[in-house]
Amino acid sequence: MRVFKFGGASVKDANGVKNVVKVLQEVGYKNTLVVVSAMGKTTNGMEAIVGAYFNDKNNLSSKVQEVIDYHAVILKDLFPNKEHEVYKRVKVLFDEVQGFLAWNKSPNYNFVYDQVVGYGELISTSIISAYLNEIGMQNNWLDVRSLIKTNNIYRDTTVNWEKTQEQINQTVDKKVLNITQGFLGSDDNNFTTTLGREGSDYTAAILAYCLNADSVTIWKDVPGVLNADPRYFKETQLLNKISYREAIELAFYGASVIHPKTLQPLQRKEIPLLVKSFINPKNDGTTVEKGNGIEPKVPCFIVKKDQVLMKLSSLDFSFIVEDNISELFKLFHEYKMKVDLIQNSAISFSVCVDNRFGRLEELLNTLKSRFKVVHQEGVSLYTIRHFNSDALASLQNGHEVLLEQRAKETVQLVVR
Repeated sequence: MRVFKFGGASVKDANGVKNVVKVLQEVGYKNTLVVVSAMGKTTNGMEAIVGAYFNDKNNLSSKVQEVIDYHAVILKDLFPNKEHEVYKRVKVLFDEVQGFLAWNKSPNYNFVYDQVVGYGELISTSIISAYLNEIGMQNNWLDVRSLIKTNNIYRDTTVNWEKTQEQINQTVDKKVLNITQGFLGSDDNNFTTTLGREGSDYTAAILAYCLNADSVTIWKDVPGVLNADPRYFKETQLLNKISYREAIELAFYGASVIHPKTLQPLQRKEIPLLVKSFINPKNDGTTVEKGNGIEPKVPCFIVKKDQVLMKLSSLDFSFIVEDNISELFKLFHEYKMKVDLIQNSAISFSVCVDNRFGRLEELLNTLKSRFKVVHQEGVSLYTIRHFNSDALASLQNGHEVLLEQRAKETVQLVVR
């Protein structure tokens, strides 16, 4: 069995959905499970709904209507017959969103987020499954929330592998085409949980692991894994093969093509990961599998924007030692700060973090009671794997380097 994953960019409109059909027809779809993200920028739209629910009730209905209207255009293009059953199905899902917003009493933002935002995937897969059935590609629509069981840490949940394996064994028919959602799971009370942004890749890996799949293919709008993000670097090169270890290193440092959690379950069972183009599906793309390094071996550039660089020093010039560092990491965990780089001296500790949950001010207020704190927001963290002098010079020129750290294979620069 194979697992395919299509992201939001691949199904952003009716033509995108039709192209998914073309891909499936070209590469085959028997014994295949297809994981699909929310359409286009729907997740952003659903986040705006959650934001309005908490902070701007007057505009809540208009935010919901924007997402409804976006999907209405896609439905009209795919299903000219307004009496088609899929219209009722999508309406029911939007009614569920509005119903939840009306009766919910929880003040927990993360809980509300997961209950609302996940409908983007449920709606997209309902539309795609119906369209495939309409054109004769019979499939099973599966609610991934009944398959992937998790704890109840909303927005950043942990998979219960034993329960997930049991649910998948009981539910998934490997002999047919299956359509399901990325990004989602459910806790023991059957409330929706999410696996983190870009978690659809991780979903594909979880399902592949539990199904003992032959491979996972992530379909992208790029030829495969490139040595740099073409949005930020002018010249890029396709990496034909990457070892699991190297891919995990790249993902850890922030390579956006592969979700950091995706590779771990695949590596355990040596399931190959293919990253291919949904524009040219017959091209080879990139294969991530057991092996050594990368092919070809070229410098790989990774950039993380909008980071926060903090320099902390003791108020009494005492050493920053194990107890202090342990306390700091507990605080980073408590305030949900992703630590991307650390560097310390006898009396200071520098750290570059990702303020992805917007809790920087809370953290700074806590830190300032114990340390002298200097921080800079909006910095960029550049990482070069397999760097050489030319690669390093290309980043140093024209940038103010605030912090630099080197290892044998990797150099990291924090720049303004």
